[in-house]
Amino acid sequence: MGFGLDPSLRPDIMLSFHAGLKIFLAIEPCDMRRGFNGLFGLAQNQLEENPLEGALFVFSNRKHNRIKLLYFDGTGLWVMAKRLEKGRFSWPFKHWIQSKKNAIGTRGVATIDGWGGFEAGHHAGLV
Repeated sequence: MGFGLDPSLRPDIMLSFHAGLKIFLAIEPCDMRRGFNGLFGLAQNQLEENPLEGALFVFSNRKHNRIKLLYFDGTGLWVMAKRLEKGRFSWPFKHWIQSKKNAIGTRGVATIDGWGGFEAGHHAGLV
């Protein structure tokens, strides 16, 4: 349809995530002024993961009232941002990290397993 994409791709779907998607959380706060290149560099250098392999990377500021997501969908990078007007995102703190050492590498990254920061619900992920 003139999008320059493979015709088998549905142009009416902008973004979708598959069930086996790996999600990495940067435990340390991030400067929210970072864009495509800055977040790509953090994922690659600090978290030691390749952003082009299709994982979702989640970054937060120090107050945990803003997050940025970095995702490669096979055609290009997405950077998504969310700013909460009230409250903050539930974020894994040291007491959570110490009890979930198997989910945390030495790179300051956590996987989502066992963390309730993005659970469905009216006030999910907010504290």
